[in-house]
Amino acid sequence: MPELPEVETTKNGLAKLLSSKTITKVEIRNPNLRWNVDKSIKSKIMNQVIRSFSRRGKYILFNLEEGYLMIHLGMSGKIKILDTQEPPQKHDHFLLHFDKKVMRFNDPRRFGSIFYLESLDHKLLNSLGVEPLEDSFNKTYLFENSRNKTQNVKAFIMDSKIVVGVGNIYACESLYMAGINPKTIASKISKQRYMSLTNNIKQVLSKAIKAGGTTLQDFAKVDGKPGYFSQELSVYGRENENCYSCNGKIRRIIQNQRSTFYCPKCQK
Repeated sequence: MPELPEVETTKNGLAKLLSSKTITKVEIRNPNLRWNVDKSIKSKIMNQVIRSFSRRGKYILFNLEEGYLMIHLGMSGKIKILDTQEPPQKHDHFLLHFDKKVMRFNDPRRFGSIFYLESLDHKLLNSLGVEPLEDSFNKTYLFENSRNKTQNVKAFIMDSKIVVGVGNIYACESLYMAGINPKTIASKISKQRYMSLTNNIKQVLSKAIKAGGTTLQDFAKVDGKPGYFSQELSVYGRENENCYSCNGKIRRIIQNQRSTFYCPKCQK
């Protein structure tokens, strides 16, 4: 699933290519995504200029002259900007046409979503926690919000109602860098260790954005190129390989139906 760095990378690519462009045509080739795409989107965004792009959690926001187009990539979604003469592919479900380019939302598993919003007062956005790269995610935030939590720390930092965008890959990497065992109960971790974890979450996400995200299976940037943070992963996907710090073996377990990778020697 695309996580915050992949969504941020996609947003940045869109901003570079489509800011100030006018939408000349809208195609809904398959409305059956996670939620059905409202066909009235066509008339609402047609001939509108995209003023800018922003991101909230894993939602990409097209800031229009009037209202917003909001896209979530789901589990397998990606957005490409191509020449208009290239024929659509099988899983190109939603297309925006411009003067000489077309934006195509491709989603084989169809867990993505597309909405038109008149304002940002929307239930999907209102339930989100703080942004991890903003000042509101400060050195005491995790500690203060963990005092009554009984779930493991990995599930805690992946809870989008607490902090958005710390997906499975980046949770594993951040916990490794902070030396925290992912099985530890969230309320049992000290303020000092949470301060370290906060700094490492920020560092890991920032490095991943700089590398263009992580491509393991489906993700590609708007120009079709992969993200390269996979080359910098310390634990994720490295089961039974040597730890870079202690030469112990990286272990894989299942937590909350997701794979967790960690070093039992380094992460206490």
